[in-house]
Amino acid sequence: MARLGDDLVSVVVYGSVARGSPKKDSDIDILIVADSLPESRMKRQELFLEIESPIEPILNDLWDRGFHTDFSPIILSVNEALRIRPIYLDMVEDAVILYDKDGFFSRVMDRLRGRLRELGARRIWVGDRWYWMLKPDIKFGEVVNIE
Repeated sequence: MARLGDDLVSVVVYGSVARGSPKKDSDIDILIVADSLPESRMKRQELFLEIESPIEPILNDLWDRGFHTDFSPIILSVNEALRIRPIYLDMVEDAVILYDKDGFFSRVMDRLRGRLRELGARRIWVGDRWYWMLKPDIKFGEVVNIE
């Protein structure tokens, strides 16, 4: 992450790794928020490859041991990360925030938690999977906004 330097704002791990329930082939879901990112998604992926390069030997060792894991990054600018996204529902209860300059992403999660409370939303588990009941008293045709 040193490649991003002072532009790095937040690093968040989410999904099965954050919940402590990964399988041998689980990916490592990671959200990176930074200032001064390239506009192009492909350029952002290239940037991530530069960031990932120093830990590639560790990933290769894991593969040799039967853990077929890799990173699944989402890379967002600060303005993009401010907008509540559906993927944040996978982060709101279980994410592990590894780095958070000035509490930026914690505030985004707090805002989402507040909205979910207003709606009366619940996360419902079915076996080892879950879904969100965003608004239990929803009416036919009603639009639910989590923003």
